[in-house]
Amino acid sequence: MARVLVTGMSGAGKTTLLQEVAARGYLTVDTDYDGWTLSNGLWDEARIEALLAANGTVAVSGTVENQVRFYGTFEDVVLLSAPVEVLLERVRTRADNPYGRTLEDQAAIRRYTREVEPLLRRSATVELDGRRPVAELADVIEKLLRR
Repeated sequence: MARVLVTGMSGAGKTTLLQEVAARGYLTVDTDYDGWTLSNGLWDEARIEALLAANGTVAVSGTVENQVRFYGTFEDVVLLSAPVEVLLERVRTRADNPYGRTLEDQAAIRRYTREVEPLLRRSATVELDGRRPVAELADVIEKLLRR
């Protein structure tokens, strides 16, 4: 069994993908919710450490500056990507998260896609196209989790 991190820009589909993986019976943690990310935008490191120490099989999603500290704990780091216009359309129209609706948020997403996504790509062990059907993406994550 394995620990998998799913990372990528806002709107790539991380939350939707983790929901599908959870529906298949796997433990998942979306660090955008439930206090996993602190007010400074970083992961609560003690909490993440405890999660990973206690669970040999888990899919975690998030994109924060200190996630790199945990790369050695994950068997795979999966970059979920999509063209910036797809990301922006998704964040403008999603109902479950207000981030991305303002022009400032959208400018930040454009900047992060230019500046941060290449860094994520260099560290990723797998890259998936977030435009693929969610079930297909979940099949890949499930295979990684079963290793």
